[in-house]
Amino acid sequence: MKKTKVLIVDDSALVRQILKQGLSQDPELEVVGVASDPYVARDKIISLKPDVLTLDVEMPRMDGVEFLRRLMPQHPLPVLMVSSLTERGRQITMEALEAGAVDFITKPSSNVNRDLQRMISELQHKVKVVAKSNVSSWKNSNFKPRKVKSSTGSALAHSTDKVIAIGASTGGTEAIKVVLQQLPADAPGIVIVQHMPPGFTKMFAERLNQQSSLNVKEAETGDRVMQGTVLIAPGGFHMTVIRSGGQYRVDIASGEKVCGHRPSVGKLFNSVAKSVGANALGVILTGMGEDGAEGLLEIRKAGALTIAQDEKTSVVFGMPKVAIEKGAACDVVQIDRVAERIISMLAEKVK
Repeated sequence: MKKTKVLIVDDSALVRQILKQGLSQDPELEVVGVASDPYVARDKIISLKPDVLTLDVEMPRMDGVEFLRRLMPQHPLPVLMVSSLTERGRQITMEALEAGAVDFITKPSSNVNRDLQRMISELQHKVKVVAKSNVSSWKNSNFKPRKVKSSTGSALAHSTDKVIAIGASTGGTEAIKVVLQQLPADAPGIVIVQHMPPGFTKMFAERLNQQSSLNVKEAETGDRVMQGTVLIAPGGFHMTVIRSGGQYRVDIASGEKVCGHRPSVGKLFNSVAKSVGANALGVILTGMGEDGAEGLLEIRKAGALTIAQDEKTSVVFGMPKVAIEKGAACDVVQIDRVAERIISMLAEKVK
């Protein structure tokens, strides 16, 4: 069996040793080298040809974001960021995802012994997921959001009772940004589950709020799903949509993980199928596994239209692939055309 080759980049000798020992415990992984900073890493990438890079978020000579901005257009490589739970660490992690990192893990914070084993287990799993990701779009240039003409006079003017539900995992932060940046300010209410740990979803929502014409926030129980507003499920909690009189609102709750996730795309989609029915529009984007595939099918069975991201533009073609195989997707489109398809589908519903 061919092992996945990993290069570890971290300025701390102790962290490099911990990550190397942790990854070496997995028979499917091989640490081919370590580097103390991006300058050393640059040469080792050429000579060792790793399949995956683990990259420290904060380094003194050149931080991970700047390194990614230089690396990805020239030498696209699946990168897993190693982040701290500090405010600055979260900020840089979000910037790293925008610069081409596929995913991230967080360093232990309080209970080091317990959290360290959690981190090693997550590290092993995510390195293998990231190794299968498609980062070819970063070569020379990344997806550029295209302006989509607002259909205010037709579809969107009659869409106040519609709800757009979006689910994503690995690679989803950038995919969601591309979609939201192309949707007009009067788009129907949008609810989103992006697999992400607590502490990061609030910052993710704040960044999207700055980067799009929509009002984006981390969801709270009782928030109304309404035109021009995007609600992001908070990390560590499930989000469901409920009907309250003539309005749709969200409920945020804990509970068991679904498909290994909390928040779960499937949990959200099932609630949308039940509460919104034919007035929903379901979208499943890039991600590992199958969370949301069955839920998207339920949305379609309820009489609503559904979209899945295509394989070519998916960083990880897992969730969309399973959804397509189940017959849950009415249409399969590349990421930079999802918003356009959403608007045209709303127009079809109005006719």
